[in-house]
Amino acid sequence: MSDITEGVGAAIEGALASRAVEPAHGENAGQNADGGAVVTCKNCGAEVTGEHCSACGQKRHIHSSLAAIAHDLIHGVLHLDGKLWRTLPMLVLKPGQLTRRYIDGERAKFVSPMGMFLFTVFLMFAVFQIAGISTPTTLPDSTNVNISLNEAQEEVAADREAAAEALENIPEGSPGRVAAEIALREAEEAVAGMNAVDEMVPDAAGSNSLNLTGIEAFDEGVIKKWNENPGLMLYKLQNNAYKFSWLLIPLSIPFVWGLFFWKRRFKAYDHAIFVTYSLAFMSMLFIIVSMLILAGVSPGWIVLMTFLIPPVHIYRQLKGAYNLSHFSAFWRTSALLNMILFPITFGFAWLLLMIGAF
Repeated sequence: MSDITEGVGAAIEGALASRAVEPAHGENAGQNADGGAVVTCKNCGAEVTGEHCSACGQKRHIHSSLAAIAHDLIHGVLHLDGKLWRTLPMLVLKPGQLTRRYIDGERAKFVSPMGMFLFTVFLMFAVFQIAGISTPTTLPDSTNVNISLNEAQEEVAADREAAAEALENIPEGSPGRVAAEIALREAEEAVAGMNAVDEMVPDAAGSNSLNLTGIEAFDEGVIKKWNENPGLMLYKLQNNAYKFSWLLIPLSIPFVWGLFFWKRRFKAYDHAIFVTYSLAFMSMLFIIVSMLILAGVSPGWIVLMTFLIPPVHIYRQLKGAYNLSHFSAFWRTSALLNMILFPITFGFAWLLLMIGAF
């Protein structure tokens, strides 16, 4: 039940955050309750003839009731004004056209990229909470891991000794000697494998090292925290993933710029709009996939959607936003997918690990 409550809270938080960054242009055209009479702005004292004060932007009509507060909350969570219903279909079906039109100045018609991003990211993690898709919070600590590992090492060592003893008791040329030699070889391989695992697993004192920053004290501190409470660290990693999901935007912009650096008509702002709308769509896709998993849809269809839809959407958005030919959009899509899978993903994970260390 707590996961559902947290999920609903996250969805409301995302909607309110999205509403906070979303300009209200184009929402209330022609809506003037008092017939257009000139009034004085309660905030700055200027004369107001429209829906908003031309000097400070405050609304003409000021609410002062609890019902108005409830209305604002519901409006912020569920409404996101009529622009949402114009933006969603274009984001899904015509992402390139949406991106280009927004860059060219058609702002009042559509939800801004950042507003869309905030709304979909918070909603995605809300759905994850409700669906129970989260990191485990109870994990064995490194002491228990080492105890289990020692027990396994003792067991395979005993098996090796038993296999060696059995081999010694079988005379040369006996039919059973070949099988005994195979058993001893397998036991020795098992011992070697357990020893290799032992070298990889940090002990309770955190003797192993991790090189995240090159600063020994910092990196050893990360190891120590993961050893002491891995469940807490995983929980922090999950929370930081959506709190700092905005970092994906500045991380991605340089890679998109690298695909167009010789085309001077495309600016960093263009790439920022492209990246932010693209991330908003990917968050929506994760939401749909999560709901399909809950509905019991065949895993084959889920995998097909996950691997097919993102490259097709990126291709269409690149082609429309930058007015590219089929070939230009195709090779840039291929390059961008490789960037997403490796440097961007690993860079984001590295940043989350660093943030979680504090």
